[in-house]
Formats: sequence, structure tokens, C-alpha cells
Amino acid sequence: MSALPASAATATVTAPPPVLSPIPPEPAAPILTGVTPYAGEASAKEASANTTLSKSALQQQKAERAIEVARKQLGDPYVWGATGPRAFDCSGLVQFAWRKAGVKLPRTTWEMLSAVKKKVSLAHLKPGDLIFTSGGGHVGMYIGHKKVINAPHSGAVVSIDRLKGYWRSNFLTAVRPGV
Repeated sequence: MSALPASAATATVTAPPPVLSPIPPEPAAPILTGVTPYAGEASAKEASANTTLSKSALQQQKAERAIEVARKQLGDPYVWGATGPRAFDCSGLVQFAWRKAGVKLPRTTWEMLSAVKKKVSLAHLKPGDLIFTSGGGHVGMYIGHKKVINAPHSGAVVSIDRLKGYWRSNFLTAVRPGV
């Protein structure tokens, strides 16, 4: 048997690091719809407010999409009875824009007036609301900042008007399409 060198005799031996087994992930919490994360602590009123907020946020998202679609039609000609994509009458424009946002509206202004139940005043307009003029024969979409996008009449093109003059003096009602 041979002798170990002096340096080897004083060397310390370290054990290999322990093998760690992976820790399994915690199971995902079940997905509960219409329930707040702390449902045990939240009141029914708070849970209802959270649901309302999500509906409101969805409504706003769809309204923004409808406005975006309508703006892309600026300059397209007015053609009576046209529903797009290259020409529109007033109700055809708002129907087209809201359909692209995922909301079905009836074809004519009169059908829209009777189908959409959420009526709003001029003072409470939100972007995406539909504004109807006297007699219900014309509709435009409120886009915010006191402006309306619409397909006005034969010989004109889809354009943006200020919410004054014609729109104020002939205002019949406004409605908020649902989600």
C-alpha cells in the first residue's frame, strides 16, 4: 500500500449537495364567475358593483371599437339604403360600426329607437351613444368632445359635425346600445 501525500491527508472531504425534489405547484384556484376574490368578506352590494364595472368596461370597449370603425368610413359617400362597406346611409353607418364592435342593431332609425331601451339625455352622452333627430329619421354617433359622426344626406360623405346647431335644435333623443 502506498502512502498518501501529506496534502491529501489533511484534505477535507465534502459531501455532494443533496438532491432536491421539485416542489409541486399549488393547484390553481377554481374560476368563479360573478364572485369577487374575497367573496366571503365582500357584501352583495360590492359583488354587484364589480359586475356592473365589468359590464361598463365592456360597454366602453365596444363603443370605442364602434367609433374606430365609423372613423375609418370618413369620406365614404352617403347612399340611401347603403349599409357599407364603401357607402352608407345614416342608420347603415351606425349599424355597420356597432356590428363590427359585436353589437347587433336593427336596420332603420325607427327600429333602433324602439329596440334600444337605454335612453340618455344630451347632458349625459357618452362616446358611442346614438343621437336621433326630430321625427326619428336621422341618426349619428356621438364620438366625444361634443362631436357626432354621421352620414348626413345625399350628395354628402360620412363626416364629423359639432354637437350644436342642427343636432341641438333637432334633438329627439339619444340611446346607448347594450353589450
